[in-house]
Amino acid sequence: MSSRRLSAQALLGGFIVLFGLFLLLDTTGVYDTTQLLQFVPSLFVIAGIYALVSSRLRNVAGPLVVIVVAGGWQLATLGVVEWRDFEAFWPLLIVLLGLSVILGRYRARAYEVSDAFVTAVGLFGGADRRVTTAGFVGGELTAVFGGVDLDLRDATVSDRPARVNATAVFGGVDVRVPTDWNVQVDVLPIFGGAADERPRRAEEHDEVDLVVTGFAAFGGITVVD
Repeated sequence: MSSRRLSAQALLGGFIVLFGLFLLLDTTGVYDTTQLLQFVPSLFVIAGIYALVSSRLRNVAGPLVVIVVAGGWQLATLGVVEWRDFEAFWPLLIVLLGLSVILGRYRARAYEVSDAFVTAVGLFGGADRRVTTAGFVGGELTAVFGGVDLDLRDATVSDRPARVNATAVFGGVDVRVPTDWNVQVDVLPIFGGAADERPRRAEEHDEVDLVVTGFAAFGGITVVD
């Protein structure tokens, strides 16, 4: 299980730390990082490719837009092409947006999993997971400029509480649970929100079934039924 947890959230956190260190080196005069920062668009290209691979090509249009735009940005930054060379191709973004709508219409509604520990990444798109295991223990959900929907209504927890760590950055995470589950939300919102939006019911028991942790920056994490 430990190898699974070194995933999207660790990569995202590591990227933010390294980017901050580069900026700190430049602002403090320790090292001129100008030459390195000109390759920032390539990081978005890599992120788009990662989104394609991690979604098993179920999420295509969003990452493709990022790859095309960031790739053009990188070429222009390196002086390979001029910015004005892209002026005639801006309608291509509208075409890609239309493809996103079409592909989203025919995409499978949810990807069914039976693992005890679930990971899902919504990077420039969406990721839906429906858990059917009888021994769910937790998960790691990451939404960056996208959305993640985790459906636990067909799952059961044998060793309470199960724990889900969620990260929403300019995106949203929805966790769907059975109506009688007692859920504890312990999320740090940074210009974002986190809430259990289910109506309270008399049949809810005292023992905690699920703990949702993490943080939401310019995004939201919600528990629904």
